[in-house]
Amino acid sequence: MENTLVNKTESINNFGFSAKEQNTDKFIETAPNVKLNVKEYRTGNPVILIHGWPLSNEMWEYQMENLVANNYRVITYDRRGFGKSSQPWNGYDYDTLTDDLKAIIDQLELKNVTLVGFSMGGGEVVRYFSRHAGANIKKVILISSIIPYLTKSDDNPDGRTKEKNEATQLAIKEDRIDFLNDFGNNFFGVGFINNNLSTSLLEYYRMLASFASPHATTECAKSFSIADFRQEVLSIKVPTLIIHGNADKIVPIEISSEKTAKLIADNKFIIYDDAPHGLFYTDKDKLNSDLLEFLNS
Repeated sequence: MENTLVNKTESINNFGFSAKEQNTDKFIETAPNVKLNVKEYRTGNPVILIHGWPLSNEMWEYQMENLVANNYRVITYDRRGFGKSSQPWNGYDYDTLTDDLKAIIDQLELKNVTLVGFSMGGGEVVRYFSRHAGANIKKVILISSIIPYLTKSDDNPDGRTKEKNEATQLAIKEDRIDFLNDFGNNFFGVGFINNNLSTSLLEYYRMLASFASPHATTECAKSFSIADFRQEVLSIKVPTLIIHGNADKIVPIEISSEKTAKLIADNKFIIYDDAPHGLFYTDKDKLNSDLLEFLNS
């Protein structure tokens, strides 16, 4: 009787769900000698949160708890080269990064998944549909996403110039931490948006970004700067939620989500007034509400 009581007590955590439903922190091998840090919370319909550049899965702190509390199975992971995942020298192109995502979905045997891609992560979402036919994906959410195409060209005159992309690469190589400091200010709209971000929080996100491999940081920046998803995005045939701030200085809404919303047939496009790129924190309450409304619909 005593042993039974102890076992029962140990199987229930403070939130009232069983050990089976609690956080599982693991490493999944997605390629030879490449292991990704994967976190999994609770049971239920799966939601995969793909982090942005140059952060790690911890950026989703303010979304994970809300989703878990609403009975969703939440999976986050560190992209190769970032956070606690392996830091190989190669494999920072979107094909390889998307194959990593596919390996996670397959090994966890996930079905009816909602894929959530933030910023750079939107590229993996789109490439998953064009490369893996959107296998086992039920819905898509794109937040502050870099798709469909960032680089300026004859048929994309509003994009970023090649010189600006090269300047970013040089700044990272010259003084990566100082670059991250300035980038973080623009990321959260510090100085031009009244978002009351604390110095401590800015330092925390800078620290998360600093843990990334310097090589992965530059290589991923190259990947999302030049990737052209304009045709691939047409392969998304599931209900899609697009969210973007109209004060985003990192990925301006005019060259990204406004165009994406015209390419995906079944989408809901929500514009956050005066929101910066990092709206997952600055507008976390609104974002959490919009995520749940779409997931529950």
